[in-house]
Amino acid sequence: MFRWRLPQAVCVLSACVCLLLAYEDDIEVNYADPFYNEITEGQTPEPTPSSTPCSSPDLTKWDKLFSMLENSQMRENMMLQYANDIIKVEMGSLRGEMLRFIAQYGGSCGVAVESAGRRMALQLEGRLRETVDRFKIKDQISASAGNSVGNSGHLEGMLQQLLSAARSQASQLAKLEISCFSSPGAGTGMNSKTGSPFTEGTAGLREQEVTSRDVTLDTVLAALQQTRVEQEELLRSSRQRYLPGGCEMALLFPMRSRRIYTSVLPEVPLSVSAFTVCMWVKPTTVSNKTVLLSYGNRRNPYEIQLLLAQTSALFTIGGEAHLVEARGVVNTGSASEWIHLCGAWSSKQGLASLWVGGKKVASVPGVAEGHVLPDGGSMQLGQERNGCCPIAQNIGMPGFEAGFDHKLAFTGKITGVNMWDRVLSEEEIPQLATRGGQGCEQRGNVVAWGVTEMVPHGGAQFIN
Repeated sequence: MFRWRLPQAVCVLSACVCLLLAYEDDIEVNYADPFYNEITEGQTPEPTPSSTPCSSPDLTKWDKLFSMLENSQMRENMMLQYANDIIKVEMGSLRGEMLRFIAQYGGSCGVAVESAGRRMALQLEGRLRETVDRFKIKDQISASAGNSVGNSGHLEGMLQQLLSAARSQASQLAKLEISCFSSPGAGTGMNSKTGSPFTEGTAGLREQEVTSRDVTLDTVLAALQQTRVEQEELLRSSRQRYLPGGCEMALLFPMRSRRIYTSVLPEVPLSVSAFTVCMWVKPTTVSNKTVLLSYGNRRNPYEIQLLLAQTSALFTIGGEAHLVEARGVVNTGSASEWIHLCGAWSSKQGLASLWVGGKKVASVPGVAEGHVLPDGGSMQLGQERNGCCPIAQNIGMPGFEAGFDHKLAFTGKITGVNMWDRVLSEEEIPQLATRGGQGCEQRGNVVAWGVTEMVPHGGAQFIN
């Protein structure tokens, strides 16, 4: 079998060699360049430079600076946007918390405020009723004693008006309280829709409710201020009617006249070297010289003088040459108010002082130093004895009426006239000047109000 296949292989190999030789004759190898746009050596162009790809140009320092600024501006904008977003979220959360707080506590706080206001109005009404009852009792007592001065109808009418005003304020406070209770969510801490978020419309509605409550409270405040003004007017009216310092009576000088005065007849001799004289006065009008108290004899009618002159208070000892004056201490615009006056003097140092309303308003040394008041003179309230007239005109005229001048006469009321033979201390005089105190009970040892004899002349009279 091997012998058979060997000749076959030789045949196949020879056939292949023949074929190879046949193709080799047909193939021509051409080693020339196959270009048709040939360029000669004289036309060879110079190579053009080309930029290197991905190469960055050289930047100047200004370009770098601008680039840094742009980057910084971008970062700043990013930070601002981030902060703005945070603030929006926080403000939204805070707004929600505030709305929930208002819904929970706003109504209860409003109700508490209005309840307090209502209690205040009720207390005011109760006090006013007590005042009315007290004034009625005092008027009944005065009427039964037969010493009532004036008519209390005007005062009672003012009190009734004040009482009606207080009732009106109580009614307004009650309406305000009802409106607070009827508002949605008031005092309950719950919204009308549980779990629903607060919308802009709900917030606007609550702002309107708060505004309406503020307006109502402003109205109540204005009404209470008006009530306070009426109370002050009532107090002034009460002060005009009732006497100060616990005094129970006063001397009335109805008009200016040389015949209207009051003689004071002390039981103790006035030969003293120190004294203090005090009194309450309520002048109807004040002239350039209005005499409150005077003491003197025929030799010197001006030993003691306590005077008013427009807005000034004057005090003289031993004659008009020894004068103590305090200007601007009397308010002539309030002639219906009671004024407390005191004059003190000591001959040891000649120190004289003048007190108005419990305050020392003037102090002068060397006033009539070493002087002693003479005994046997006459003391008057509301006039001075000037000794101007001949003796023949004084015959049959007790009290020396012919020596009086109506231009100097006092018109108004005087009470609490007291005189001591010493200089009162700076603690004692303010106590006497306390309007609501009991100054009239601290009576002097020379002249004592309610004890020493005082004789009214002309139209002067005691009232209470």
